[in-house]
Amino acid sequence: MSTTHDLIVVGGNAGGLSAAVFARQSGLDRVAVLERGTGLALPGVAGEHGLDVSYGETVTAIDLDGDDLVVTTSRQTYRARAVLVALRTSNTSWTPPIDTITSDRVHVDVVPSPVNDVDVLVVGHTDHAVELTVRLADEGAGVVLAAGGMNPRRLSPVGAQLLAGLERDRRATLLYRSLPEQIAEVDGFPMAYFNDRRTPDLQFDHVVFSSGRTTVTPATVGASDAALASGRVWFLGDADEIPDGAPGAPGASIGRTLVTAVFPDAQVPEPKLEGTERRGVPGVVEELREEHYNATITHFEPTHSDLWVLRVKPDHGSVSHLPGQYASLGLGYWEERVDDAMEPNIDDRWDKLVRRSYSISCRIFDEHGYLSNDAESDELEFYIVLVPPTPDNVPGLTPRLALKKPGDRIYLGPKVAGRYTLAPVTDPANTVVLLSTGTGEAPQNAMVTELLRKGHHGPIVSAVSVRQWADLGYLDQHRELEKRYANYHYLPQPTREPDIPKRYLQDVIRNDVLAEEFGIEIDPATTHVFLCGNPSMIGLPEEAEDGSITYPEVEGVVQILADRGFTLDHRKQRGNVHYEEYW
Repeated sequence: MSTTHDLIVVGGNAGGLSAAVFARQSGLDRVAVLERGTGLALPGVAGEHGLDVSYGETVTAIDLDGDDLVVTTSRQTYRARAVLVALRTSNTSWTPPIDTITSDRVHVDVVPSPVNDVDVLVVGHTDHAVELTVRLADEGAGVVLAAGGMNPRRLSPVGAQLLAGLERDRRATLLYRSLPEQIAEVDGFPMAYFNDRRTPDLQFDHVVFSSGRTTVTPATVGASDAALASGRVWFLGDADEIPDGAPGAPGASIGRTLVTAVFPDAQVPEPKLEGTERRGVPGVVEELREEHYNATITHFEPTHSDLWVLRVKPDHGSVSHLPGQYASLGLGYWEERVDDAMEPNIDDRWDKLVRRSYSISCRIFDEHGYLSNDAESDELEFYIVLVPPTPDNVPGLTPRLALKKPGDRIYLGPKVAGRYTLAPVTDPANTVVLLSTGTGEAPQNAMVTELLRKGHHGPIVSAVSVRQWADLGYLDQHRELEKRYANYHYLPQPTREPDIPKRYLQDVIRNDVLAEEFGIEIDPATTHVFLCGNPSMIGLPEEAEDGSITYPEVEGVVQILADRGFTLDHRKQRGNVHYEEYW
């Protein structure tokens, strides 16, 4: 006579696996997963939790025989006290929610092959998107999940845990609040355009959309009326998806809900505390740091109390990057702040990370006095200013970062290839002008160092606008560069020093200051201009559908240069004025 299982889970997706894991944790030893395919959505879960998985099992009937449910598959018959149907089916009418190209590099629910060492964007906010992301990461892809609208508390526990692990190990970048507004083709590859200031436009080898998926009907698995009436055949899905007459719950709670209802004698684990419920629990801060942080601050040098140069070394993964690119840093909302401000929704966020992207800076000189080659370093350098709270905005990261010191732990996201790089500069005799405000100087530092290290012999100018001399964290290094390299010039522009006339970067270009002070004429045929910092300084135009453009009311550098024949390097248009895309 066959063994009666405590629980049979039909479908090895994230929700089904979560229910199986929870059942095992509740003391139910006889738990089986029936998967109709040849592999699980999250294959590592079965081994880690000792799940009994049978592959190639298509369920054809679920009946009631006495007190047992009888599950008939294409291969054999099982008996169980309870059955969870975790199958989800594709919605055939689903289409991507954004404007996208049709291409063999854009997919729906399909993982391209091979993906090792290629960049893939996954678009979606459900467990299915998590499954695709995990699979891509396991196969060696550089994966970004654009999950705008995702509620982490709605994910299945297994999916949420694996997603957190990918972040911690720097194997995936998670954009919880961002969705591209368009996928277009640039040079044969999909370009994702994000219409928010947090996320620059990014280019990928492939884009994978996670489609909308729905719960299967009882007829799909041949569930009889008697089986459904027993109250022990459950379906995975939100309340409005569950077939009439069948109990169920979403992936976030299906395991606990099912086990509690069907197995009153099970030793159900206490629910995991979340948010501010965890406050005051002994050791919780250390536990959260261990759970989320994946890097160590190795250097923290204040230029002054509100401006710092810091270096970060990750536990895992490469820090390889191109000058001008960026990485994300994160700290927990549970960390202390340097001020008395507090986020209005802190109760919902207390045990989560606050993240922000920062351009990668450069030491300029190494410990021996030679030009730094940070591409060979195992650390990343950042140049960060404290952002004070205002009535309309309470910043989360820098007021917490202000209290850190060398040796403290932090979160470092995986590298994402930003497009603000030196790639357009192919002639070493070209003039390169880099304009920045404040800590927008960070990527310019890396670019200047790279140009000089590689023997660029055309004129190079780095001009930076700050309030006071004290806001120039790299002043001494740039003055040393000027001494060593006759083709390099540094032009700091303090705007609030009493003995210096106020002059903005727009004035530098408008009034031909580079020609006046350094003898450098900027010519569209031979000059590249790089802009990073305050959007008012850059002055990007708005483009209408008919192709007409409108510049901001306050004239920025882009408009001044455009009047002189320069072109903006923007999306599909190649130009000689390049700008960092987020602020």
